Order: sequence, then C-alpha cells, then structure tokens
Amino acid sequence: MRYTEGSVGRVFYVRVDHGEDLLETLQNFVAEKGIHSGFIQFLGAVEEGRIVTGPHQPVLPPEPFMVSYKGGWEVVGIATITPGADRPHLHYHASAGRGRETLTGCLREKALTYIIVEAVVLEILGTRIQRLFDPRTGLDLPLPEPLDRSSRDQ
Repeated sequence: MRYTEGSVGRVFYVRVDHGEDLLETLQNFVAEKGIHSGFIQFLGAVEEGRIVTGPHQPVLPPEPFMVSYKGGWEVVGIATITPGADRPHLHYHASAGRGRETLTGCLREKALTYIIVEAVVLEILGTRIQRLFDPRTGLDLPLPEPLDRSSRDQ
C-alpha cells in the first residue's frame, strides 16, 4: 500500500449540458481551474460513448474489453484527478444503466451527455502524487508518496 496525505481545497458544482462530452468538459474544467489532485462524483445521463468493462482475459498487460452504448443511459460515477505529463489526468469509473441492462467500468474516449450530468469536483491540496508508466501492466499508474512529517509541521 502507498498513500499521500492532503487537505480539502476548493469544491465546485459543475453542470454538464445535453450534447456535451462529459469527459472532455470535465478535463477542460479541471485544467482551467489548475486542479492537480482531487476527485469528481457525478450523476445524470449519457447518450453515447464507450466503456471498458474489464479485460478480454485476466493477464498482464490487459487488453481492454470495450463496449459501446447508445441511447439514454442513467449514470453514476467517480473520477480521480492526478498530475499528468502535460495536463491533469482524469480516471473515470461509472455504472450506466438502461432498462434491465447495466454496464460498469472505465469511461473512455467519449461520453455524450443526455439532458444533464451533475458533478461535484473536490480539490485535494498538499499531496505528492505522480503517474508513471508501469511496464508490467502497460498502464500509467498513480504513485503516491507520503509527505515528510517534519516538513508538514512547519
């Protein structure tokens, strides 16, 4: 286990409107506000997009099993915000349902909003975290570093 400690910074309520790409809109918002670490909770509906619902086989590195969805899907999810190479990195996971069908996984590429998505963005200050490529998994994984307690108490 690895961790880093921080404190709550700014909190934003964001409304993403019909036809806007949820992923792109939140990515742009976070970058514009200079948020480097935090998380987002969201709920609403999506009309069209793609979601990774697991690997094709449970091997490393994984080959993502991508599923497309279309039509009005209710959605609830969360995203982490960590520093990226050239902009903040957002990692989204959500459950989306329509009728008796449910998809759960990592939202990727696009997620067009249907009517509205409400999001609460919470900034975390004072953390030490970075994303580094992990050759074993083939993914950019978060690497939190504990703060030096002596520097924290100053």
